[in-house]
Amino acid sequence: MGTGIVSVLMNLIPFHTPVLHYLSIVFFVLNVAIFALASVTSILRYTLYPEIWRVMIQDPTNSLFLATVPMGFATLIDMWVLVCVPRWGEWAASFAWALWMVDVVAAASVTLSLSFILISQRYITSLDRITALQLLPIAATIVAAGAGAEVASILPNKQHALGTLLVSFILWGMGTPLAIVVLVMYYQRLAVHKLPPRETIVSCFLPLGPLGFGGFGIVYIGKVARDLLQGSDILDPIAGQMAYVLGVFISLLMWSFGLIWLVFALATVLYSSPFPFNMGWWGFTFPLGVYAANTIELGVELNLMFFKVFGTVLSAAVLLLWALVVSRTAMGAWHGNLFFAPCLQNLTLKEDENNPESDRLRA
Repeated sequence: MGTGIVSVLMNLIPFHTPVLHYLSIVFFVLNVAIFALASVTSILRYTLYPEIWRVMIQDPTNSLFLATVPMGFATLIDMWVLVCVPRWGEWAASFAWALWMVDVVAAASVTLSLSFILISQRYITSLDRITALQLLPIAATIVAAGAGAEVASILPNKQHALGTLLVSFILWGMGTPLAIVVLVMYYQRLAVHKLPPRETIVSCFLPLGPLGFGGFGIVYIGKVARDLLQGSDILDPIAGQMAYVLGVFISLLMWSFGLIWLVFALATVLYSSPFPFNMGWWGFTFPLGVYAANTIELGVELNLMFFKVFGTVLSAAVLLLWALVVSRTAMGAWHGNLFFAPCLQNLTLKEDENNPESDRLRA
């Protein structure tokens, strides 16, 4: 997700240069390699050790990270639309459409299943244990909605494009209101129980994810609807124009709400510094990156230099953060002290419960 959003931002920055274009391609290829490696590793893990799947899916924290799979895949689709479709034409557009359908199924499955698992488990979660990580499964459909709007803009068949746009709007509607509900709960948790532990302090950036890509997605949906519904007899002749104008204003509203969470996140990081490095530091990149994408898109649609410059500054910050986190990740991986799966402790406990002999030996 972090590498993918960097590649997307290099394409969205309104001050175009050949360096940014080729840099985006480099990050795109790197992201394909990372996604392929992570996918193969995960498939082997759950194929060779199927018992891990059950304890992982029942873990209230680790299971939420399943949502990162369709979100990371969506960044690949975005780059395919931005880079490959203009070069290779209609077959590339159809291929992007097929990839997006796979992403929609995965994103909707994750959002619905993990959200239900969260509310159906027998254990009781107190307010102080609520974290911004619960936004992850909800954000999956929001990200798929934004990718769908981009795919709809390049489909040659108008009916296919309208259907894609309608599904994108439904996905946006599935995720955005639910994300706002979780943000209300998360704010109450912060107000009552104060800042999260230093180990999870990076999660304070996660609210920027659904707000940033939600704003980007709705303005893109409106922009594509304006073009597709022009001269159409669907609803009303002005339906496309209304969708575009409302999309811009809703996007601006979400950007403004995200600005508050950005200030909260920066203040939290400064207040809690220093804090230990872990894989959670990747939470810096994608949320801030999608907020930068929303900022740039507003600058382009409103033709305001402030948003264009601010979005470019945020994009540069994302690139620097990516470089920092990559270097720290490489160091931790080399020393072998970075990767940790806390859900495996639950597997050990289950094995002990099912093996009375281990209790006797321990006694």
